[in-house]
Amino acid sequence: MWDACGQTGGRVERTPCRHWNKKPAWRALLPKDWAHQVVEPISFEHFRDYEIVSERVLGYEYEDCPCYCEHYFVLTDLRSDDDEAYYLAPSYWEHLVAWRLIDGRWLIHRRISCSDDCQQHQAFFSFADQMPR
Repeated sequence: MWDACGQTGGRVERTPCRHWNKKPAWRALLPKDWAHQVVEPISFEHFRDYEIVSERVLGYEYEDCPCYCEHYFVLTDLRSDDDEAYYLAPSYWEHLVAWRLIDGRWLIHRRISCSDDCQQHQAFFSFADQMPR
């Protein structure tokens, strides 16, 4: 069963990065026309994956009620210019920012790149009934 914050009755285990104490720029990509319609987070948790380039920030209206979500990840491929020296190069990346609106929906901004050089990307907004996972 889902509660008002879109969480199941079970507890979600979190592993925050303990040495992170700066507040994210959570309004940076928020369109000005929507600024008065989002729930403002009062606390944040930061998570980092050490196996791939990946980070996630969750903002909370109050304990266990998320109202902000941001994550990015980068996938890499092994490449070579001369078949002798190999290096890791980005092959895909994604950056997602989501804000919970006062009506309960989520406004989501997503940027995706899957071009050969990962320099070009597509960006778009969408809505969802639940927080992106």
